[in-house]
Amino acid sequence: MNFLTIFARNLKQGPQTEAFPLGPAFTPERLRGRIEFNAATCEGCRICERVCPANAIRFAKTPDGMTFDCWHNTCVFCGNCEFYCPTDAIHQTNDWDLSHVNADKFDMVEHGLIPNQTCVECGATALNTAPMVKNAKPPLSTEEYAEVRARCPKCRAKYLKNRKVPA
Repeated sequence: MNFLTIFARNLKQGPQTEAFPLGPAFTPERLRGRIEFNAATCEGCRICERVCPANAIRFAKTPDGMTFDCWHNTCVFCGNCEFYCPTDAIHQTNDWDLSHVNADKFDMVEHGLIPNQTCVECGATALNTAPMVKNAKPPLSTEEYAEVRARCPKCRAKYLKNRKVPA
C-alpha cells in the first residue's frame, strides 16, 4: 500500500489509539493487575509468600499481629498467590494503572494486618486468622464459625474434635 491509500483509510476510520491519559482505556475483564488482600479471610498459612516468584509478598510478625505487604513495583502479576490461596484472601484486580513518580515508589504497597487476639478458652495470645475448616463435615454454622475464630489454634482443634455433629 502506498502512503496516500493508508492516509485515506485512516481518515475514514478514525483514530485507532486509546485516549488513556485523557480518558478511560479498555481493560479486559480477566486482566491480572494489582493485588488486593483481605485480612479477615486469611488463615495465615503464608503459601502466597512461598509461591511468589518475584518475592513481592512478605509477612512479618509485629507486636500487633502479622503484617502482609505486597510490593506492586516488584510484583510480576503472575497470579500464583491468588491461585494457591486456600481461603481466597488474595485477589487480583484488573487495575493496571500503577504508574507513579519515582519518589512514590515506596507507596506502591498493599498493606494488611492480621491482628492478635486473646483466646476465649485458654487466654493465650494468637493471631485472629480465619480457621482452617474447609473440610469440616457438616459445614460450620455462622455461630460455630464465630466460636472457632475466637480461639487459639490448639483450642480450635479441641473444639472441632469435641464438636457435636447431628446424626
